[in-house]
Amino acid sequence: MNKRSPNQPAAALPTGEVIAEFSDYAAAVAYVDKLIKQEFPAGAIAIVGKDLRTVERVRGKLSYARLAVAGASTGAWLGLIIGILFTSDPTASASVALQGVMQAVIMGAGIGMLFNVVRFSLTKNKRSWISQSQVVAANYQVQVPTDMANDAKAKASATETI
Repeated sequence: MNKRSPNQPAAALPTGEVIAEFSDYAAAVAYVDKLIKQEFPAGAIAIVGKDLRTVERVRGKLSYARLAVAGASTGAWLGLIIGILFTSDPTASASVALQGVMQAVIMGAGIGMLFNVVRFSLTKNKRSWISQSQVVAANYQVQVPTDMANDAKAKASATETI
């Protein structure tokens, strides 16, 4: 179930006229910045990515050792937080409190390491590498409502002549 706030419009493709097209997003953003600096209404502008593709970039090799180290570091942080919360006894000496926190960090690291390795071992469709996915557009179009297109083109060209 997809919940939206009453003020949030339903997702729809913008309509209007394409006033500029760019091969990279940064150039489209720079163009929109020019329009807004020329007092063009920002709410009337849309940047539309065309020809979308999913790109998965391989970041590195995955091994049990890497999983164990990642789990240990996450578990150690969690242990540190738990140790600080539960060993904060004002009547205890500093060395006793530090010892309690260190024990929690070591236990957290061990549990995190074990959890990560077991979780990976039980996973079906194991991959031996780490990746990051993102959606990339081949080109970006700047669109404005049709009745405002001539004004937008004039303001964009005015910034180029200055």
